[in-house]
Amino acid sequence: MGCRTAGGEMPDVQVTCINKQPRDNSHEGITHLGGGGWKWPRSEVIRSIENGTNTFFTLVSGKRADVGVVSGPNGKYVRTHADGYYNDNLLALPECP
Repeated sequence: MGCRTAGGEMPDVQVTCINKQPRDNSHEGITHLGGGGWKWPRSEVIRSIENGTNTFFTLVSGKRADVGVVSGPNGKYVRTHADGYYNDNLLALPECP
């Protein structure tokens, strides 16, 4: 038996900044995500999403977009989606310090 709590709640974390490097695909260029005193490498965020440990989201103009994992030609990367569509909310965030 797993040790999930009743209801399977997992921490829901808001992403408020990113670090990126120039790449042909700007979404693949995201190296770190952060917010409110935390900053994780992209690989750690992907692992946490895939393991069901955390959910991540952005809040742009009062609209929530969930962070999902996408498989690209160069490996997995993260992208936000809302209302069934992927969008550029992560790329619109400021750089993390």
